[in-house]
Amino acid sequence: MSFQRRMEESVKLAMVEDTVEYHLFLIPDESRDPEKHKEVLQKYIERIMTQFAPMLVSYIWQNQPFNLKYKPGKGGVPAHMFGMTKFGDNIEDEWFIVYVIKQITKEFPELVARIEDNDGEFLLIEAADFLPKWLDPDNSTNRVFFHRGELCIIPAPRKSGEESWLPNTPPTIPQALNIISAHPEKILASESIRAAVNRRIRGYPEKTQASLHRAHCFLPAGIVAVLKQRPRLVAAAVQAFYLRDPIDLRACRVFKTFLPETRIMTSVTFTKCLYAQLVQQRFVPDRRSGYRLPPPSDPQYRAHELGMKLAHGFEILCSKCSPHFSDCKKSRVTASPLWASFLESLKKNDYFKGLIEGSAQYRERLEMAENYFQLSVNRPESSLAMSPGEEILTLLQTMPFDIEDLKKEAANLPPEDGDQWLDLSADQLEQLLQEAAGKKESESISKEKEQNYNLTQVSESVKSFISKVSTHKGAELPREPSEAPITFDADSFLNYFDKILGPRPRESDSDCLDEEDFECLDSDDDLDLETQEPGEEASLKGTLDNLKSYMAQMDQELAHTCIGKSFTTRKQVESVSQNTDNNSDEEDSGTGESVMAPVDVDLNLVSNILESYSSQAGLAGPASNLLHSMGVQLPDNTDHRPTSKPMKN
Repeated sequence: MSFQRRMEESVKLAMVEDTVEYHLFLIPDESRDPEKHKEVLQKYIERIMTQFAPMLVSYIWQNQPFNLKYKPGKGGVPAHMFGMTKFGDNIEDEWFIVYVIKQITKEFPELVARIEDNDGEFLLIEAADFLPKWLDPDNSTNRVFFHRGELCIIPAPRKSGEESWLPNTPPTIPQALNIISAHPEKILASESIRAAVNRRIRGYPEKTQASLHRAHCFLPAGIVAVLKQRPRLVAAAVQAFYLRDPIDLRACRVFKTFLPETRIMTSVTFTKCLYAQLVQQRFVPDRRSGYRLPPPSDPQYRAHELGMKLAHGFEILCSKCSPHFSDCKKSRVTASPLWASFLESLKKNDYFKGLIEGSAQYRERLEMAENYFQLSVNRPESSLAMSPGEEILTLLQTMPFDIEDLKKEAANLPPEDGDQWLDLSADQLEQLLQEAAGKKESESISKEKEQNYNLTQVSESVKSFISKVSTHKGAELPREPSEAPITFDADSFLNYFDKILGPRPRESDSDCLDEEDFECLDSDDDLDLETQEPGEEASLKGTLDNLKSYMAQMDQELAHTCIGKSFTTRKQVESVSQNTDNNSDEEDSGTGESVMAPVDVDLNLVSNILESYSSQAGLAGPASNLLHSMGVQLPDNTDHRPTSKPMKN
């Protein structure tokens, strides 16, 4: 299966637990003491997480945050730094991690990184249109890496013994690291492949702010206080509501933790993915819950609805844990031996932006840093990790808050963001798809192309498609001329069929058959007849003569039918171009030469495709789909005459 097919399948499949894994390796150094390797990697983890803390601390993750931990060597894979993140429905989390990994290898050139998800080498899937022919999912293992901030692909040798440093089979991790260390310039991915990946991560880290959505919500005071300290918990609450089941809703019949009587207006920061998940779900609360909604015409209906749904999510989270959970999970991160050095590194990297120690803003950033340290740097074992519900209950027990102060803040809320982006028009959707594919062009250029459009592009594109070699993997459509010219390697073509059909007896060209005289068939005949006995030679030549006579007789019979007259011949075209007067009657009166004149394949092909395209009336159809897949964009049809002939095969 090609990466192009895998890219199409990844669009169709929606996975519940989409996960991305990332590995950071240290380039081999023979002088390094293996016993100190773990200590070295742990120091790298601390340096990386500290240096990238400013962009990671405030990020709202869909399910799990970016994290790194030491992973010991196993099965030929050396010890390295490893991380895994479940990003769920928010694909932006995955591409933000790609950007972070790319930047890590840029800041630390001695590190090499590889990244993959449930689909495998998703970076190659993103650049599927630009990959070399030899690269497919079967031989791409351990070939794709980030090094010095650039995407690298370890090539395969085209011929045996061409490059002694290239393995004939997919390399192992140690082999790949040695190749990257010794030949960093020779393994750099092509410009088009790197551009495809860079286009997908363009705009980070500023893009993370553009993915946020701020909305007013009517929430219980306890949730307002929790979100002030832990803004990221909004993701867990939305997921709890979004993935609720009847058992979860039992806890929401009568609220025990977040009473509806304490609700106040507040501003909540979502990611656009979380906001869309919350808004698009229709839900009617249980009458016993106490959550009442105003009529839909009320200006604050949306705020009440969002608050009601979010409150259900928080209540579900708290209902899944006991109020008397183990105190060992409540230990503060400051007790960790790594916290002191981590905090000192944050100060050196100007994380606190010169804020006065002890001020409200300083404490807020310190709280975020502690939370980030707990989740990404000093992650406890799963048995000791604190669940979101336990974290919420801990905050409610240890964090005092004044409802009156929260009500005063509600009077001066910042304006909420518009959600027009939820309702995309067809034109806006098409524009987004074109931008994602990297094919957006200005209107002036498009109009100029329409005015100077050349219909020969249609026939040339179809000819190129027909000349392509089709295998069991499917037919390949030619690329746009601006991207890559279509080339044909005769040697590779013949060698490919040698492997399938066995060695050919003679060199021959089977694609040069002519409709009239079968000249190439005669030449192939002669080559084959040289190897035949005299009697077999005469018999074969007679059979071929009879076949050509039979085909010529069929052409003459069909020429007088509707099928024959439906095709435009070259003689008819020449006659029309030379005689502007009405000479059609004379052309029809001939029986020999005019009837047997060769068909103008290009003219018939273009005219039939245009008729089929016109009959689609602007909708999708076989002609537009075929031409669009080959990169041919026809201008709008300004001739609205009805068509009668269907597209010929």
